[in-house]
Amino acid sequence: MIELEDVPELIDPVMVCAFEGWNDAGDAASAALAHLDETWGGKVFAALDAEDYYDFQVNRPTIWLDGGIRRITWPTTRLSVVRVTEPVTRDVVLVRGIEPSMRWRSFCNELLGFAHELGVELVVILGALLGDTPHSRPVPVSGVTSDPDLARRLDLEESRYEGPTGIVGVLQEACTHAGVPAVTLWAAVPHYVAQPPNPKATLALLNKLEDLLDLRIPPGELGEDARAWQLGVDQLAAEDSEVAEYVQQLEEAQDTAELPEASGDAIAREFERYLRRRENVGPTGEKPVSGHATAERPAEPESPGTTRESQEGAEDE
Repeated sequence: MIELEDVPELIDPVMVCAFEGWNDAGDAASAALAHLDETWGGKVFAALDAEDYYDFQVNRPTIWLDGGIRRITWPTTRLSVVRVTEPVTRDVVLVRGIEPSMRWRSFCNELLGFAHELGVELVVILGALLGDTPHSRPVPVSGVTSDPDLARRLDLEESRYEGPTGIVGVLQEACTHAGVPAVTLWAAVPHYVAQPPNPKATLALLNKLEDLLDLRIPPGELGEDARAWQLGVDQLAAEDSEVAEYVQQLEEAQDTAELPEASGDAIAREFERYLRRRENVGPTGEKPVSGHATAERPAEPESPGTTRESQEGAEDE
């Protein structure tokens, strides 16, 4: 572990994590974490030692010029912290990195060491997988936990998944065994348009996180980007009759499965989110900045498994 700067005492801290790699279809999860980091102005206070966890032939370092001086950025996992003030004041620790190549248990233990030292009350892990979901419908996002009490309290699914997993699943279980409350949010990305970026899935993850933590997350340009992304996929699908027919089948299947949900809690949640965002819009239409960094030093991302395996993972991990 490399500590870059001391962190002040935190207020009701929650840790939000995302990792590039197997559990990051369409780069949706890592892009969500990047959005939080950039929107709230996160400042890195610690980084894990890259030598301990990464194969540099898999995740290669990059060389860049800093005022004529050549420098190297090593692939690793970094931690930053921000203080959010809407609707209440609390600190958010952002863990942004790459799925490690080795020593996963030590990797998780080190992150949990930070969580314990900082007094983190809840760990939220963001993930994205390939699924049989149409691009033209709202992105399904499921929240799962291995803690039965937490599942009841936050109205989440209790994890029942069995099969191959990634660092998201391993970190979730490490938190459970360490007695740290942990939740994983999974976004389902259409498998027939898996290439990144997928701003629609990123926005869906952020909306779910906003509801879970009762935070205000400025969407920035993600809404416009998501609409442009869907329009582009619509146009591509329209050019291929087989793809268009397949998308229609997915739409019909999903609409049938979610029909009971269409009239109740789902509509209420969307309306509440709409009202919250209206309250935060100023007279000029601009949203106020809702967070600022509590540390000072500035900071210096493989594809998921098969569709069926990933879909099973959404139900549990």
